[in-house]
Amino acid sequence: MTAKLPLGGAVRRDDVLLRIGRWLGDESGDRTRPVILAVVLVLAALGLIEVASASSVESVAAGKNPYDLPLKQAMWTAAGVGIMFGLARLRTRHIRWLAWPLLGAAVVALGLVFTPLGMTVNGNRNWLSFGGFTVQPSEFAKLALIVWAAAVLSRKQGLLHESKHAVVPLLVPGGLIIIGFVVLGHDLGTSMIIMMILAAVMFYGGVRMKVFGVAGILAAVGALILAATSGNRVSRISSWLGASSADDSQGVGYQALHGQYALASGGWFGVGLGQSRQKWNWIPEAHNDFIFTILGEELGLAGTLMVLGLFTVLAVAVFKVIARTEDTFARIVSSSVITWITGQAVVNIAMVTTACSPSLACPCRSSPTVALRWSHRWPASA
Repeated sequence: MTAKLPLGGAVRRDDVLLRIGRWLGDESGDRTRPVILAVVLVLAALGLIEVASASSVESVAAGKNPYDLPLKQAMWTAAGVGIMFGLARLRTRHIRWLAWPLLGAAVVALGLVFTPLGMTVNGNRNWLSFGGFTVQPSEFAKLALIVWAAAVLSRKQGLLHESKHAVVPLLVPGGLIIIGFVVLGHDLGTSMIIMMILAAVMFYGGVRMKVFGVAGILAAVGALILAATSGNRVSRISSWLGASSADDSQGVGYQALHGQYALASGGWFGVGLGQSRQKWNWIPEAHNDFIFTILGEELGLAGTLMVLGLFTVLAVAVFKVIARTEDTFARIVSSSVITWITGQAVVNIAMVTTACSPSLACPCRSSPTVALRWSHRWPASA
C-alpha cells in the first residue's frame, strides 16, 4: 500500500514528488518523472519568453499586436501540457489502439496541404491554415509514425529476423507515404528528420543491422538527390563550403552570418533579456528557426549551455524510466520520442551555430576573443 499524504501541516518534498508522480500516471513513487516534468516546463517557459522577445519588434513594424505570437504560442503550450497529462493517464494498450487511427489522420492531414487549405511558407508547402490558425501537419505525422511503427514492431518481435517483416509495412508503404507527402511539399529538412525518426524506431525495435544499413544508404542517396536537384539547396551548400565565387553575405549566406553576429555578441552572459540587436529585422525568422541565436545573444554562452544541459537532463531522465519498462511497445515509443526531440534540437542548434564558410566575413573567424567582443564591432550595413 502507498502511504497517504498528510491532510494538514507542512507538506514534505517527498510527498509533493509522489503526488506529481501520480498525476503523471505513476503509482510507484519514482522521482524521475517529476524531474522530466520540471525540465519540460522550464524549456517551455524559456521558449515562450524568447518568442516574446524575438517576435515583438517585427510584429510592431508590421503593425500587428506585439503579443499576438507569444499568446498563440502560450495557447499551444498550454494545450500541449494538458494533452501530456491526459496521455500520461492512459494505459499502454489504449495508446497502442490509437496507432492506425493516428497514422490515417496524419496521412489525411498531409494530403490536405495540397488543397486550398494548404499554405506555402518560404517555398515549402507544409502548412494548413483555417480559422485564423496555422498548423504544420508533418509535426503531428512524426508522432503518429512513431506510435504506429512501434505497434507494428512490437507485434513482429519474433519475425524480425526475416527482412521482409522489417520492411513491410514499416518502410513500404508506411514510411514512404509520410516522407513522400513531405518531399512533395519541398520540405527536405523535415523529411530528413522523419528519416531519423524511422531509423530510431527500427533501431529500438530490434531490426537487424543489415536492413537498418540498407535503408540508411537508400535514405542518404535520396537526400543527396533531393539536395542536388534544388538550386536553392545547392547554393546554400556551396555557400557553406566556401565554393561561392563572390561575397555571399547578402545572399543565401545572410542568415548564417547574422546568426553568428548574434551568438558572438552574446559573450559569456549575454546582452540582457529582451535586449537583442539582431532581432531588429536583421535575422529572418528570428522567433522561429533562429530562436537559438537570439537566446545566445541575450543570455550568452551561459544561456546556451543551460539549454543544452536541460536537454541532456531530459534525455537521461527519460532513458532511466525506459530502463525500468518491460513493455516492448512502451520502450520503442518512449525511446523514439526522446530521440526525436533531442535529435531535432541538435539539428536546429547545429544549423544556426555552424562555423561560417570562407566566403563570409564572420566575426568569429579570427579568434574566440574577437567573437566575444563583437558587440562593439558591427558591420557597416548595420
